Amino acid sequence: MNRSARLDEKDIKLIGILKNNSRTPFRVIARELGLTEGAVRKRVKRLVDKGVIKRFTLDYVLPGEMRAIILVKTKSPIPVPEVSRGISRHPFVEKVVEVTGEYDIVAIARARGVDDINTLIDFIRGINGVASTYTMIVLREY
Repeated sequence: MNRSARLDEKDIKLIGILKNNSRTPFRVIARELGLTEGAVRKRVKRLVDKGVIKRFTLDYVLPGEMRAIILVKTKSPIPVPEVSRGISRHPFVEKVVEVTGEYDIVAIARARGVDDINTLIDFIRGINGVASTYTMIVLREY
C-alpha cells in the first residue's frame, strides 16, 4: 500500500461496505455515503490505484472441500519473501502472509480432501528454505 494514501471517513466507510459485500452496487454505496455514483467510482479507482484495495475476491464453499492453515518455519540463508512466493504459486493456496512469532509464514489453503492437503504439504516442505510445517484443518468458519 502506498503509505501516502490519505483516507477520509467516507473512504473508510466505503471499504467497510465493500469488505462486507464487494458486489454492492455503486448506486447503493453512493446513497449510503451521501455521494454521487460517479464520486464512488472515482474513490474506488483511487483506492485501487493507490494499492489500498488490492483485489476483489469471492468467498465460497464447495461441497466436500477442505480448508487448512499451514504454519511454516524458514531457515537461512533463503529470505522469507522468497519462500512465501514459492508457496503462493501452488494452486491450492489461497493466501500467504508473513507473520511474527515462532513461525514465519501462514498459508491458507483450499483442497478437495486430505490427499490434496498432503500433496500441498509435501510441495511446501520441498521448497528451499523451509525448515518445518505445522498444519491445522479448518472445522468451521464464522
